[in-house]
Amino acid sequence: MLSAERRTLILQKLAATGSVQVSYLAAELQVDPVTIRRDLHRLESAGYLRRVHGGAILRDSAGASPPPSGLAQRIAAAAARLIPAGSVVFLGPGNFTAEIIPSLGNEKQLTIITNALDVAWRAARTQQHTLYLVGGEVGKDYGIYGQLEQQFNLLVDWVIIEAAGLSAESGLTHDHLRYANLARTLLRQSAKTIVLLPPDRVGQVSALHSAPAEQVDLLITGREASNAPLWDLSEAGVRIVLT
Repeated sequence: MLSAERRTLILQKLAATGSVQVSYLAAELQVDPVTIRRDLHRLESAGYLRRVHGGAILRDSAGASPPPSGLAQRIAAAAARLIPAGSVVFLGPGNFTAEIIPSLGNEKQLTIITNALDVAWRAARTQQHTLYLVGGEVGKDYGIYGQLEQQFNLLVDWVIIEAAGLSAESGLTHDHLRYANLARTLLRQSAKTIVLLPPDRVGQVSALHSAPAEQVDLLITGREASNAPLWDLSEAGVRIVLT
């Protein structure tokens, strides 16, 4: 097998699972682990992945233009690219989720459900999406709390929320009681769950537990995040995108 074909297969596996192990690839492709490590090194240099202990994880590289320089914009842009046109999306409160709206572009016609005033304001101003605002009491983070925690009958395709910490051992955690309850409710749904997290909070634990890591489908964070907790989350089944 040519080296180019081998690297294409590695990238296909990464796109499907979010992570790869050297030992698995060596056995699957019937080559020496040293060869796989060399392939991973070249793919990392090209910006396709990030090497971690024992393998590699996916690095977001979609889009023809370079990502925005700001952390919130980088993470939000990566999330926006993953949402298919026509989807029903719940967006929770937070700086990252608010930045998703201007990153969506003009071609996606979404149904957006949110309990965040700033998210709703940005979505309403675009006049491109169907918007539903959940009712309740407004919190200090501009989130609206109360009704959603009591009853959640909305059918959504994607849930996108923020967190104060995510680790393989302690799961998804928050500092804010109402947000923790919100996340707990949302992660019980059958939707795909995306967590947006600052790189310094990967592997960290906050005061209030919302869900085990296995209930998170995808983590989007900055490329500055430490390797060890990223690899632990990947082994727990969380797909990871670095921006």
